[in-house]
Amino acid sequence: MNSLNRTKGDKAFDAVNVTLLTIGCLLVLYPLYFILIASISDPNRIFAGDVLFLPKGITFDGYERIFSDPGIWNGFKNTFLYSSLGTTISVTLTITAGYVLSRTDLVGRNVIMIFLLITLFFHGGMIPTYLVVRDLGMVNTIWAMVIPNAVGLWNVIICRTFFQTSIPKDMLEAAQIDGCNDLKFFSKIVVPLSKPIIAVMVLFHVVTHWNSFFDALIYLNNDSLYPLQLILRNLLIQSEVSSQMIGDIESNQAQLAVAEQIKYGVIIVSSIPLLLLYPFLQKYFVKGVMIGSIKG
Repeated sequence: MNSLNRTKGDKAFDAVNVTLLTIGCLLVLYPLYFILIASISDPNRIFAGDVLFLPKGITFDGYERIFSDPGIWNGFKNTFLYSSLGTTISVTLTITAGYVLSRTDLVGRNVIMIFLLITLFFHGGMIPTYLVVRDLGMVNTIWAMVIPNAVGLWNVIICRTFFQTSIPKDMLEAAQIDGCNDLKFFSKIVVPLSKPIIAVMVLFHVVTHWNSFFDALIYLNNDSLYPLQLILRNLLIQSEVSSQMIGDIESNQAQLAVAEQIKYGVIIVSSIPLLLLYPFLQKYFVKGVMIGSIKG
């Protein structure tokens, strides 16, 4: 609409929208900002309520204690392992399943989809799932973190829709005339053309595996296998701050103050890798999310 033809009502509507969206953004961003400034502020000033908009008594003692704790580094190592291995397995299975189900020449495709869709409405439950994982010998192993939830049907459906709308059937027929088999067509043609949806799946699964703690809570009993998010959960909910982090502090009140600062620092440390990953995948992520709506 031409700006010269805008009425007072239009301008008022825009002003209200901008105001509400600004307030909404501030409500979302301020807690994150507070955690950041609290992680570098004097914990006594935090308890006193002096830290609201700017850090007070800037100190990096909390981060020094975090990075000096071997449990945090071990949690990072485990989380990187689970995220990389789990994402590789999940994306491979999801992409291949989505492509196969997108092929109209697949015999029994509709029957297979019906069986898969049933899993969206019915689930065995936590106890039967645990018994299956236990009987497969995966309890207290890394495989319990990457196998049970390796494939999500919603992601398969997204990939299937992408292939149906982005890979023309004529391209497959032309490749077959040139003597290209299905495996070669998938690896040489489909995969290179599917970078947007692969980037979307990678981002989805990396975030899922990185933030996952419930599977570890159920299947892992060995502290050396704990992911970072489970360690973070223990810090935030159960206040299980390592004695190595606060061992040189004698006062109970001072220990509580430092423990609170450490909690804020661990939240920031655990979020940085995902914040660094997203800019590299943003271009493909936006394209992959929008392509179904454009062509759908």
